[in-house]
Amino acid sequence: MSPKNNTRLPCSIPSLFLSFALFCILSLSLFFLFYLTQNQQQQSSSSLSFSNKIPPNPNKPFIKVYLADLPRSFNYGLLDKYWSFTADSRLGSDADNDLRSDLSSSSSSSSKLNPKFPPYPENPLIKQYSAEYWILGDLMTPEEWRGNSFAKRVYNVDEADVVFVPFFATLSAELQLGLEKGLFRKKVSGNEDYQRQKEVVDLIRGSDAWKRSGGRDHVFVLTDPVAMWHFKAEIAPAVLLVVDFGGWYRLDSKASDGNSSEMIQHTQVSLLKDVIVPYTHLLPRLHLSENRDRRTLLYFKGAKHRHRGGLVREKLWDLLVNEPDIVMEEGFPNATGREYSIKGMRSSEFCLHPAGDTPTSCRLFDAVLSLCIPVIVSDNIELPFEGMVDYSDFSVFVSVSNALQPNWLVQYLTNISKQQRDTYRHNMAHLQPIFEYDSGHPGGIGPIPPDGAVNHIWKKVYQKLPLIKEAIIREKRKPQGVSVPLRCHCT
Repeated sequence: MSPKNNTRLPCSIPSLFLSFALFCILSLSLFFLFYLTQNQQQQSSSSLSFSNKIPPNPNKPFIKVYLADLPRSFNYGLLDKYWSFTADSRLGSDADNDLRSDLSSSSSSSSKLNPKFPPYPENPLIKQYSAEYWILGDLMTPEEWRGNSFAKRVYNVDEADVVFVPFFATLSAELQLGLEKGLFRKKVSGNEDYQRQKEVVDLIRGSDAWKRSGGRDHVFVLTDPVAMWHFKAEIAPAVLLVVDFGGWYRLDSKASDGNSSEMIQHTQVSLLKDVIVPYTHLLPRLHLSENRDRRTLLYFKGAKHRHRGGLVREKLWDLLVNEPDIVMEEGFPNATGREYSIKGMRSSEFCLHPAGDTPTSCRLFDAVLSLCIPVIVSDNIELPFEGMVDYSDFSVFVSVSNALQPNWLVQYLTNISKQQRDTYRHNMAHLQPIFEYDSGHPGGIGPIPPDGAVNHIWKKVYQKLPLIKEAIIREKRKPQGVSVPLRCHCT
């Protein structure tokens, strides 16, 4: 073959071989990349698999919920931060030791925990406020397993009835109180809770969804009275999920008059727009079939000294502490006192529920789960799911003035017949599930019980929709420059 003919070849044989080898390497790389991606997706999916899919029922009513886009650092990332702490008087409760151990080995194939969705603390100081965790867990559950939920998650904000803000405001506050309590009320850079609150408010109030509705269709979970402490006024138009209204009326300790800028105005909370939700109970559920003889008439365990409306507690304590068949114990159902609380509530006919720093507490829901008839001494209490639940079917309500009369309360409770007590207890057993948040799945991600607390919360928000829509329409017709205050009947 002449040199002239050689020049006509498009490439040499070594060049062809090199091109072919590069093509093979590229193909194999793409194959392995695809395989690894699929495998990771399958592993992630398998960690969230459940026994039975629960398809939605198109014939039942539901509320359409859009999940606001917030960084993970404002919700599950706060749990990562919590679990990174070692033992501490507030943040490192002994109740969390086992969970800390499990999380430290969560990378192993045998672990049932998903690091993406850490568990909520068992620390009773924090667990009692965990509604924020369970509500978000419902929305984060894959749609094919959400058939029990009254909430339908939508991914277009224009289709939504409400916008849920996934900020663990209570956990954020508790972290700050545990790390540097002295900075909690100060708007300084060292107050991480304040910084988080500000970032959340800036992000949410800067969104088109907030501007369109004035925030009236947004939902915040504020179960701790100190949650969102610095920005309650800014989010006041929204639907607030609170355990009661007690923390909203507090005057700053330095305030000398009612005109202080530190005072939370009554018009920022209302039964018209907001929803009262249960505390998370701390004691295990006692089923009616497990109920035994109750030898004590009345039981109370808690702090004797409280502030504001809780001053009634100290007076009641002095009246009752030496009465026969009545147990008054100082303490809290933490790791050391929990067993005493279980025994005390399960062996007593009635459980005293006086106001504390706020009108209610998790003690009420511990009593219900223990089938101990609540005796509610709190003139300004608001209760979850009223309209769905009639508390007089299983609770005794006593005015503060009557309760503080010597011998009055003991005589009143003694005169309640055994038949009436049994009726109270049967009614309580029927209603126990609606005060339970736990879905029974690791990380709170999984099908929720249809008759549980989360669904009842969604149903109460659903009842607010006509008023929310009316408020948005009224807001639109305001002339520019006119400020119309939020009008509501406040309790």
